[in-house]
Amino acid sequence: MTNSIKAMLAGAPMAIASDLAHDLMSIELPDAAMSPGPEAAAPVERFTITRGIAVLPVRGILTPSSEILERYLGWSTYFGLTEAVAELSERGDVSAIVLDVNSPGGMVVGCEGAAGAIAAAAQAKPVHAIAAPMAASAAYWLASQANSIAVMPGGIVGSIGVAMMASSVVGPDSHGEQKYFLTSSHARAKRPDPGTEEGMAELRRSLDEAEGQFHAAVSAGRGIAREALPAQLSVTGDERDGGAVFTGQQAIARGLADSVETRAAFYARMIETYGAAGATGPSVRFRARASAAAALARI
Repeated sequence: MTNSIKAMLAGAPMAIASDLAHDLMSIELPDAAMSPGPEAAAPVERFTITRGIAVLPVRGILTPSSEILERYLGWSTYFGLTEAVAELSERGDVSAIVLDVNSPGGMVVGCEGAAGAIAAAAQAKPVHAIAAPMAASAAYWLASQANSIAVMPGGIVGSIGVAMMASSVVGPDSHGEQKYFLTSSHARAKRPDPGTEEGMAELRRSLDEAEGQFHAAVSAGRGIAREALPAQLSVTGDERDGGAVFTGQQAIARGLADSVETRAAFYARMIETYGAAGATGPSVRFRARASAAAALARI
């Protein structure tokens, strides 16, 4: 028996570039991954530090605190990123933080808090992001809080917006059973029915609220006027036609990135600007606060 990532995340509001996430969503985990074993107690390496530069990978489909996806697939979580940037912003042996991003995005829940933690860290010391090769949707939400964003040649950023999949009961299932979803009298918004105008309006309200948070973060992080952002993201001139991804020069023209650089050139620039001579020790392993992680690192 296997457990697909798509099934694990079904029904959740997502800030994700669906076409870019297709292969990742199709991954299936064995039952063994769903049952904690002795390896679950081992610390997770979330960043490395070399010559005073901390490199914090942002990988995979982002979730609030899925220990399963972090441990078995090496994917980032908002909880893990928040802990890591808080630690790095206080460390005396870290002169700058790099977000090395390769993610199509992820869940909306938890993203705003992690983005806020990155923004706070950027007030304490330089934080730079590189799309290597993609920082899409929720991953761009995070990257937009860095002091600068570089894009690898052929890389992409953007997909700014929120989506979800919803279903409505229209007839009996394959077993001949008609299903009904009931809520208490004053809780219809718990299970809005997209088959009704009222239900669709509630789902749209929820998505628009999350998109508003996303736009506010990008506006603040990138220095783009909030009211100008929808038009700047549109591919047609109609403000409703946002949500696209952009390659390097397109992203720069729209204010979403600052440079196009190879990974080697980007890190050479980081070392030249922030690197501490002689500080070439081994990677530093960040151990999560065990009690908090054990309680929160679950989907």
